[in-house]
Amino acid sequence: MASITDAYDGYFARKYNLVTAQGRFLDPLADKILVSSAFISFAVLGVVEYWMVSLIIFRDLFVTGLRMVMEKNGFTMLTSNIAKAKTAIQITIIIFILLFIGLKGIPFEWLRFEWLAILFGIIKEFHVIYYLTLVVTVFTIWTGISYLYNNRSAIRQFTS
Repeated sequence: MASITDAYDGYFARKYNLVTAQGRFLDPLADKILVSSAFISFAVLGVVEYWMVSLIIFRDLFVTGLRMVMEKNGFTMLTSNIAKAKTAIQITIIIFILLFIGLKGIPFEWLRFEWLAILFGIIKEFHVIYYLTLVVTVFTIWTGISYLYNNRSAIRQFTS
């Protein structure tokens, strides 16, 4: 629900030209808090590996911290569409995991949804959540490296 309301907020802010400097800063921060808290919860529940969550959070904290420091000193870092895609993919995986956790104890055979029982068996047997989270982790790290590479001139100016 939080990600849906966040998407609507961004849509209307752009549509009615209500984008502010605070919004440009707080919106990605809210996304990172949402994603991080979900992945931390999944790690605590034993659904997702801690090392994956650590890498995702490290990337987000590093990029956010760098952006904050640079903007405080008058430098701008550009956000790419791939970073927005990263957040969308992370939220999609979070929703998938939430559905799996929330529905896994339901006796689908009694409800005439045997195919769901088979699907959940496949997800569990083939460690689908592990591999999806691994893909998200690699993609998250890759977007962090891409983010640094695309903003390398601004970073060089800032560090000079």
